[in-house]
Amino acid sequence: MLRLLHTADVHLGARHADMGEAAAAQRERQFAAFKAAIDLALTERVDLVLVAGDLFDSNVQPRRSVERVAAELARLAEARVRAVMIPGTHDVYDRASVYRAYDLPAMAGSSGPTGLITLLTPERPWVHIEALDTVVHGPVFATKRAPYSPLRDLPAAIAASPGATWRIGLLHATVAIPGRVEQDEVVITTGEIAASGLDYLALGHWHSAQSARAGAVTFAYAGAPEPVAVDQDRAGKVLLVALDERDGRRSVVVEERVVGRTRFAKLDIDAGSVASQPDLVARLAAHADPELVLDVRLTGVREDDLDLEFSEIEVALKASFLRLRLRDASMTAPVAGPLPPAETVAGAFLRNLGERIAALEAAEQGDTSAAAELRDALRLGRLLLAGHEVTL
Repeated sequence: MLRLLHTADVHLGARHADMGEAAAAQRERQFAAFKAAIDLALTERVDLVLVAGDLFDSNVQPRRSVERVAAELARLAEARVRAVMIPGTHDVYDRASVYRAYDLPAMAGSSGPTGLITLLTPERPWVHIEALDTVVHGPVFATKRAPYSPLRDLPAAIAASPGATWRIGLLHATVAIPGRVEQDEVVITTGEIAASGLDYLALGHWHSAQSARAGAVTFAYAGAPEPVAVDQDRAGKVLLVALDERDGRRSVVVEERVVGRTRFAKLDIDAGSVASQPDLVARLAAHADPELVLDVRLTGVREDDLDLEFSEIEVALKASFLRLRLRDASMTAPVAGPLPPAETVAGAFLRNLGERIAALEAAEQGDTSAAAELRDALRLGRLLLAGHEVTL
């Protein structure tokens, strides 16, 4: 049996400009997740650690950050656990590459042809690990955008490389989805995966953990071990992969393991049950957790006198969550009474709004936010026309 730990898209050193004061803390969370992945590899006594690109968020990294990564890789080397890495599209192997500026395997104390830490490059697209009877193929390019599919020449590369029981692929690429990813930097197809001759293809680039099969080949994305953005609710994991052969039959088992600290939760609140803004703040505060990204949606029908300012609520609870997101999907209560005659300005106005709302809601790809705004306008218009005082 061959046991792997597969990770990718750690994005160490990400700036997180959208997170303001929390950016530095999020960078530390990402490094903590990488460290947790190394801890897991050692605890599980895996044979090989695979890093499928974008270990760094960019090629501009201070030496101290690279040294921290090298120290974690050195822990693997000290335990005689091998690691194979490839550059990605953020830490691309161009002339300014962080991997050209720093010899990461050497800094980890294990470089050279027989070293335990290996970086695959355009000049070294595969490595034969004799002790594991395994060849890892990682065709990469010296440009961010691939001139052709990295799987194009893989069958020929396998034929030219030493024989081994296990053939592992390591790529930073997008699996083609018609109409969605044609413009991505590196694109492969399930047909190419199926024809690759690999036993397992470890992928990076998508930040959500997922696995599938193409022909006889199992392929998987490990996802980011800690979310790079707060909407990546399938991130936070690494993969433990077991390859086995018994009675001539091969099997590949992929198991997700959580290493990130960020948790995600969704909460729907009936607007009709909310008495006031302080009431809503108190109800949300009951879910306080600094590791939680809480996505709150206000639903149902809200009363006319319910006055909520979401930006104020988010500020009031900023310290209680990693991120709080509030969305208003509620509807305003309809105003009773007959419409003014159609030939009047008021009647024409209200009917026109009603028709536009109906068209938006009936559209297959209807704009719900636009419909909600028009429903508000219709409610306010009817209140004003009925002589009610309205505060905007």
